[in-house]
Amino acid sequence: MNLKEKKKKENQNHVGNDSPSPFSASHTIGSHLVCALGLALSFWATHHLFSTSLISDPVHTLFLIWVFETPILVLVYSRLRKNPKECSYWKAVGRGLLGLPLGALINIFGAIALGAPVGIQYLPRTINWSLLMSLLTFVPAACVFGSSWTDWQRVFAHTKPIGAIDYMICLPAHGTIIGAWLGAWPMPLDWERPWQIASHVMEGGGSTILCASNLQVDLVRIPSAYTATSAQNTDGEWPVSVSYGAMAGYLLAMVASLGFALVRGGASPSRLLKRD
Repeated sequence: MNLKEKKKKENQNHVGNDSPSPFSASHTIGSHLVCALGLALSFWATHHLFSTSLISDPVHTLFLIWVFETPILVLVYSRLRKNPKECSYWKAVGRGLLGLPLGALINIFGAIALGAPVGIQYLPRTINWSLLMSLLTFVPAACVFGSSWTDWQRVFAHTKPIGAIDYMICLPAHGTIIGAWLGAWPMPLDWERPWQIASHVMEGGGSTILCASNLQVDLVRIPSAYTATSAQNTDGEWPVSVSYGAMAGYLLAMVASLGFALVRGGASPSRLLKRD
């Protein structure tokens, strides 16, 4: 065996030791199904057990949703941890729980930078929304990858998933972010609802709104005084449409990731080494 073949074999063995155990199609479907049902159950509980909703009480509702969903998602993704021989199941659980507030801090700064209302009266809304966003985007990667910066870069910065588990982390996270961004642009359904107006003011930066008439969408300039008045009356409801968009994007991307995981999830690191 020459030096090149020996080095290649060592690299393959190293990758194999770092990889999680083989993940079948039934495991992929089951994991996604459990997470989706957990999110649906949290909505059911907030409505039927606590008689609240995102529109009527966004702070309480967002709090209940991320509290219900956190143990489900953390326990599921901790099973998929990288290098299970060296990282125990409960260590992965701890990484996920630690990643929840860390990811929330990143989301808080991002939300404020993109125009979320600032002030003590808005802080509970921003915190609970950020915790939900962190749960859907940051926590799964924290459970699986831990502090492996190479894997974080590969999945999020370079968007190059190489296996079923990578697709299960990458696509739902991106779907959540895109859905939240789209949710900030209100759908032309009922202009009288305050939470829809709030989305206009937040995303439009106080200068523009989108008005829909039948099948045409026109960009209309509005006076800054009107914008300031609307913002003062409605900024308190700002997370509602953004939260709906984030969860819708998460669920849609979860379906897409399931397809990618089943079709292309067989691309293992050893296959990439052969390709190189």
